[in-house]
Amino acid sequence: MSRSERLLDLIQVLRRHRTPVSGKALADELGISIRTLYRDIVTLQGQGADIEGEPGLGYVLRPGFMLPPLMFSEDELEALVLGQRWVARRADRRLGDAAENALSKISAVLPADLREKVDANGLLVGPSVDAPADRIDLADIRRAIRAERKLEIAYAVDGGERTERTVWPLALGFFERVRMLISWCELRQDFRNFRTDRILSLRPTETRYPGKRQVFLKRWKEAEQAHRTNALGRPDCGSMLPFSDSSSS
Repeated sequence: MSRSERLLDLIQVLRRHRTPVSGKALADELGISIRTLYRDIVTLQGQGADIEGEPGLGYVLRPGFMLPPLMFSEDELEALVLGQRWVARRADRRLGDAAENALSKISAVLPADLREKVDANGLLVGPSVDAPADRIDLADIRRAIRAERKLEIAYAVDGGERTERTVWPLALGFFERVRMLISWCELRQDFRNFRTDRILSLRPTETRYPGKRQVFLKRWKEAEQAHRTNALGRPDCGSMLPFSDSSSS
């Protein structure tokens, strides 16, 4: 392992810990001597890493530091490129453009040999199957999810009947044929999943829904798990995301 790779690994290990971790634990995880660890910490501090601590007390990395130049393994680079290509084909256009821009920024600061591996990547994403087009802009949903704001939607349930809902957007699920909005529905006072191609219109609001999105999303996952367990008589080991539209009930 090169020294630059070792320094990057140390940064990654420190990022995983929110509280101080002992030098011995860091050295053991990285497979290096405690003396080498101390030298590497001093090196990183000299390069601007906000690492606090000292021998005997432990170390913690404060947010905001990126070790230049970026170093990735070949597998990590292939994962990034494949992910960008998948998003470009499966997500909405704005998110696809953002993925391409992000990969371009990463490539711009990579060493020359790694940049060449990105350009020559041999992993491809096949064309998606024909799927119903969305009438609404998924970027509006993504913004509402990030801001934890309510959405007012008009929705076509099975049979084409129109229904008006106020929902608390929690997540977007991307599948081969459909995209699903996972949310809390004020009308049903329960979690509901809406196919985005059936959302006839959407109005973002400035009203923040009560509580944290992460808490509601955890409850939704628990409810989905309980539903699948009851339906199958055993815990489901597959994806937590639903494959069916549950908005009509």
